[in-house]
Amino acid sequence: MEDEKNAFYVVRKGDVIGIYRNLLDCQDQAGSSISSPSVSVYKGYHLSKDTEDYLKSQGLKNALYTINAADVKNDIFSQLVPCPFQASMMYQQPSSSGGVQFKEPPAKRSGEMLQLDSYQVVGATSILVSCTLEFDGASRGNPGLAGAGAVLRAENGTVVHRLREGVGIATNNVAEYRGLILGLRYALERGFKNIRVQGDSKLVCMQVQGLWKIKNQNMANLCKVAKELKEKFASFEIKHVLREFNSEADAQANLAVNLRDGQVEVTCNRK
Repeated sequence: MEDEKNAFYVVRKGDVIGIYRNLLDCQDQAGSSISSPSVSVYKGYHLSKDTEDYLKSQGLKNALYTINAADVKNDIFSQLVPCPFQASMMYQQPSSSGGVQFKEPPAKRSGEMLQLDSYQVVGATSILVSCTLEFDGASRGNPGLAGAGAVLRAENGTVVHRLREGVGIATNNVAEYRGLILGLRYALERGFKNIRVQGDSKLVCMQVQGLWKIKNQNMANLCKVAKELKEKFASFEIKHVLREFNSEADAQANLAVNLRDGQVEVTCNRK
């Protein structure tokens, strides 16, 4: 990687992306991540002249830039490394006022690698804007004890979040809808703007597109929720896939069967 003197940090908070030259400059924005919206932090090693010119064209002329996530162009930041504040990129020290200050970590010793170096490097736009959602549902008895599962992937296919929600006693179709809704809500909470969705329920995929009629009122209510959520994305695509191509979401749905109705579990991949 390039010399640390060229490093910069991209902080996403809700719909706003901030670009900083050092960690201390982003303390105010990232340090308030306890409250909504959540914060994601990434590190890059070269802010090109074309990128700076583009940021300036958006009215951003200072060393500190902010830009709406929807305005991020493909590959604008080249490559970024995810670096959560809990990782070795930053460490916390108590301040004299009793609060917390974020400090640069100590310089690494010869032969020692910072933890962030082990993270997979992916395109900035993939991390910040777009994702793929895989959803599924499971019901033992149909109707029976049911669970909903979803998987969020970065645009390069890397799994970043696995989601599970207990559904209680329900049919498989209801569990499928719950899996879709679970994934859409979480993707919005994480700030994704563009989403591609796939599932092995042809019924759900066709109904959400308005191509198949809905006769059951409970299903109609769930479909309405899913449609309302999809309208919140800048772009939305959904397609039906064969079961063998939906195994990750299926595994999460089967694990969710053991959860109580409405209980949600999330696993975040960091490697």
